[in-house]
Amino acid sequence: MNTINQKGLINIASSHDCARTADRLDDAVRAGGMNVVARVDHAKAAAEVGMELRPTILLIFGNPRAGTPLMQQNQSAAIDFPQKALVWEDENGKVWISYNDPGYLANRHGIEDVDVLINKMRETLERFASDATASAR
Repeated sequence: MNTINQKGLINIASSHDCARTADRLDDAVRAGGMNVVARVDHAKAAAEVGMELRPTILLIFGNPRAGTPLMQQNQSAAIDFPQKALVWEDENGKVWISYNDPGYLANRHGIEDVDVLINKMRETLERFASDATASAR
């Protein structure tokens, strides 16, 4: 099940638990030739200060060849690039991958004439999410 909301957030249901989905996403990103900049386990950080949070893992990744042209048009795009994907468990135990639609981000920063690049980014993110969430591997 895939959904997109009015804020440009794409949500894709996973058939794996949160940790496995995040590992598979990490693998897909690296296999796709991108750099994983950081992996943030928000639930672990919450536990370290005595608080509870359902599994919530943020993966930050990118490729300067894709992000830099967007930042060259409007440097404020650097707030949204490199790309991020959130792997999280909802209140019903369902795991999701959520990420920003690149077209939404380009629009947010007034970046124009990059349709080919944005479409390639969109297809790449869809492939990574599909690889991470698919039931068979």
